[in-house]
Amino acid sequence: MTKMTAKDYIAREDKFGAHNYHPLPVVLEKGEGIFVWDTDGKKYYDFLSAYSAVNQGHCHPKIVNAMIEQAKKLTLTSRAFYNNILGEYEEFVAKYFGYDKVLPMNTGAEADETALKLCRKWAYEKKGVPADMAKIICCEDNFHGRTISIVSMSTDPDSYAGFGPFTPGFVKIPYNNIEALERELQDPNVAGFIVEPIQGEAGVFVPDAGYIKKAYDLCKKHNVLFIADEVQTGIARTGKMLAVDHEGVRPDILILGKAISGGVFPVSAVLADDDVMLVIKPGEHGSTFGGNPIACKVAIAALEVIKEENLAEKAEKLGKIFRDELNAVESDMIEIVRGKGLLNAVVIKPKNGKEAWDVCVAMKENGLLAKPTHGHIIRFAPPLVITEEQLREAIEIIKKTLAQF
Repeated sequence: MTKMTAKDYIAREDKFGAHNYHPLPVVLEKGEGIFVWDTDGKKYYDFLSAYSAVNQGHCHPKIVNAMIEQAKKLTLTSRAFYNNILGEYEEFVAKYFGYDKVLPMNTGAEADETALKLCRKWAYEKKGVPADMAKIICCEDNFHGRTISIVSMSTDPDSYAGFGPFTPGFVKIPYNNIEALERELQDPNVAGFIVEPIQGEAGVFVPDAGYIKKAYDLCKKHNVLFIADEVQTGIARTGKMLAVDHEGVRPDILILGKAISGGVFPVSAVLADDDVMLVIKPGEHGSTFGGNPIACKVAIAALEVIKEENLAEKAEKLGKIFRDELNAVESDMIEIVRGKGLLNAVVIKPKNGKEAWDVCVAMKENGLLAKPTHGHIIRFAPPLVITEEQLREAIEIIKKTLAQF
């Protein structure tokens, strides 16, 4: 058989797969720690981490072994029966994040949908909102997932155009605007406020200091649930275990995904206390795969790695170095450098017709993988296991690439 080239792999995906992604032209076949290798054996720094799912590094041995060992015993029972692993995971994750209960799901979008359902049910059963009148406040430029209900919250035409009619009951306000939130909270039918502590897909937009705490306090004042979508920002990415920890906020509903499994298996979780969680009764919500034994063992191992390897502290320290170094680069293509921990972005100013995509393609050639968002922003989010020496080497690749333009 003739050996397949990168072009062959790409052409096969193009022919048989849906065209719902526009990947960078690189075909990966191996990953270890902070590095990935393509089908030609070329090695790259991974500075996307599967959108912050691989915080613990690619194929972390402890996490992979947890998956293998459990897969040999029991993979799936559905929730029609008890199994001996789910309770262990539920206790572990509830105590880890300090909540009464967890509702396990598989993907970030599913977890967001779960939080929306919990919030509405709580509004009718506990707050006394009239049937079908509950409103949930969300922010412009948010990214919470791809379901019909979630794109109903979106202000990005790429996410919502052509997918109507949309789910009613969402009120959109500007992000990082306390006055707008306070205005909408006057409505007694408001049930919740869902927010990303840092807007990731919007280009790592970090709100003003104090915004999250003020928003939380306003929600408390008006008996509205504060819902934090930490699917991308959670699990040590921003320099704390959760991004809300920077302001000492404990959400009423916490949404987690991505790195809760270290990128090894689809796992997501919604955490809340009994007052909120127990409004959902048997038959009202669930998932065949949610809380399956493999997912449970993988998530326990992945969360243990975060603490054992002090990854939040590493992200905090190395993130400062990254931003300081990039801010010191003399390039007329760098407009803004922003971020928290190891979730960072560079806003790129086009030059001679070259944009963020061209910079990413050139970085790929130089051995570093990152991806643009919204055409003019490059997100930089390496696995948190990166060392300072490796980070500085990667920064030199970024500098070298920008100098080429």
